[in-house]
Amino acid sequence: MSVRDKTNNILGTSHLPENTYFLSDVLKAKITIGGKKIGKLSDLVIMDREKVAEVIHLVISRPFGNPSLVVPWEKIRLFETKEIAIDLDNVEKFACKIPEGFILLSDHIMDKKILDMEDNDVELVYDIKMVIKNNKLYVTDVDPASFARLRRLGLSWLADLFHKGIDRSEDKLIPWLYVQPLPMDLGSFTGNVKLKILKEKLNDLPPVDLVEILEDLDHEQRVAVINQLDTEQASDALEEIGSNMQREIISSLKKEKVAQLLDIMTPGQAADVLSVLAFEDRKAIMKLMDEENIDKIKAILGKLQDTIINIITEKYIRVSPDEIVEIAQNNYPRIAKDKDEVMYLFVVDAADKLLGVIDVKDLLRSDDRALLKDIMVKSVITLKEENTLGEASAMFSRYDFRALPITDRDDKMVGVVRYRDVTQLTHHFLE
Repeated sequence: MSVRDKTNNILGTSHLPENTYFLSDVLKAKITIGGKKIGKLSDLVIMDREKVAEVIHLVISRPFGNPSLVVPWEKIRLFETKEIAIDLDNVEKFACKIPEGFILLSDHIMDKKILDMEDNDVELVYDIKMVIKNNKLYVTDVDPASFARLRRLGLSWLADLFHKGIDRSEDKLIPWLYVQPLPMDLGSFTGNVKLKILKEKLNDLPPVDLVEILEDLDHEQRVAVINQLDTEQASDALEEIGSNMQREIISSLKKEKVAQLLDIMTPGQAADVLSVLAFEDRKAIMKLMDEENIDKIKAILGKLQDTIINIITEKYIRVSPDEIVEIAQNNYPRIAKDKDEVMYLFVVDAADKLLGVIDVKDLLRSDDRALLKDIMVKSVITLKEENTLGEASAMFSRYDFRALPITDRDDKMVGVVRYRDVTQLTHHFLE
């Protein structure tokens, strides 16, 4: 959308697309108001936060000796590497010296030493990675790579030549999560960027702790961290994380890298990871894996492809939507007596069509006079008869349910599959 579109004057930054930038790419970008150039971007002011730093102001240099402008991020209407458009009624209102205490991304952070927890020199900050998310600009990583230094000098073509054939995603970006709170004395020539962790100790973190860190990062940061780990540590971390995150990370890794990580897992663990992938991705990765364990993995995956029809139970609690809570509470001991699944009440109509689900704990807490249709969860997660054991296992991993209803194409109840039945079978296959 054009910066001159009147809609932008009303909606402000609501149309800024999510994108990734390096500071060196946007410095000196022209600043425009209504299409007219007024200056260049000379720096960005940040507020240091726990996991990222947020850009809160732009510093704009102007020609002919005019004082610089310090403009709030909220005034941005367009943010691109070549042009940044702002919306100001009175430009001179923002003309001032940079207030004391402001942290400048270029002046205060670029080219500073990166120190670990023991004050050992690690690298220099050659560039800074940023992302726009939810209309805000965040600092996510510092970049100590030699490629970044060449990029800043305008020699990207030379960097590309040196790095030809090398995956740029493997650069050693350091997530802002690892950066300690910035010191008060940080200035143009004072202070350094200090890490919360010894960089070489990253591989010593227990997998459980590493997974907690990964969960706090965005997708690109997770991939960067996995790429920094040694193969064994990365494999352990990949095994521990949830299926959704596994799928996302694997999709951004080279298939050769994934094959290496899976090769040092047990066949059961490898099959568990492979089972969450699309068929074509799984097939391509398995071709690159050590042949020694492939037959075992294929056998396990074959079991996971069995349908769930043989493990469902028809012994579950059915209730009517127009039944009163008090009656359901009083009848519960009797109707639950011979059932396999007793923690959920499945609300069905006269034709056995699934309408909703009630957790027994919610039933006991509800108003006695309420109708079951008024307290049931209407948006129900279901499985179909043709779903596989692997798909059921993935569904239970994604949602914290004790059981899931099985319905046909007309949403009529076929039965219920229980979490413990699925996990018992999958654990048996993975042994």
